[in-house]
Amino acid sequence: MSSKEDFLQSIRAGLAKRTPTAYPYIPTFEQAGIDLKAVFEKNLKLAAVDFYDVSSVEEAQKIMQERLPNVKVICSATDEWEGNKDIDAVEQPRDLDDVGLGVFRAELGVAEMGMIWVTEKSLKVNALGYLSQHLAVLLDPAEITENMHTAYQRPGLLDANYGCFVMGPSATADIGAVLVRGAQGAKSLTLFFLKTKDDETGK
Repeated sequence: MSSKEDFLQSIRAGLAKRTPTAYPYIPTFEQAGIDLKAVFEKNLKLAAVDFYDVSSVEEAQKIMQERLPNVKVICSATDEWEGNKDIDAVEQPRDLDDVGLGVFRAELGVAEMGMIWVTEKSLKVNALGYLSQHLAVLLDPAEITENMHTAYQRPGLLDANYGCFVMGPSATADIGAVLVRGAQGAKSLTLFFLKTKDDETGK
């Protein structure tokens, strides 16, 4: 028997004797009675995110028109908000380099961090979240979870081919310790608390 076969045989013998061990219990560190939305809003402010409670997409659109009157190209990844650049017609990520306002609905909010979870499902084209000059994000308040531990227990979280936690607009303070926003991505992120259509109809 060769040294390679001896080595493989020792591994097989060791695996056969292995005793199954349960995964260690990881607590979620949840706090009783916490107001998730209030905590989320506090941390959104720290991440330089402007947020609004709205009752309709039209209300959110009006706010963005007032905030960004000079934006010409709007690309939306949600049917709720109509843009003037069809994301379904995008063939290459670089086709989004002219987008002034990118719009999508986040799948999850993490209160402790003031950030949102997005995947290829919510972005349709992943580059929408990074090439857009500004971002408008819709989030159902019911989809706010307490922390990263509870977030990772959400059903289907790890089923996505691509996923990213987004925490506010792009920012850097590498040069001269001066904070600059929009240096490597979106210049601003505006979040709108808006229930999904299913929640509004009670379905």
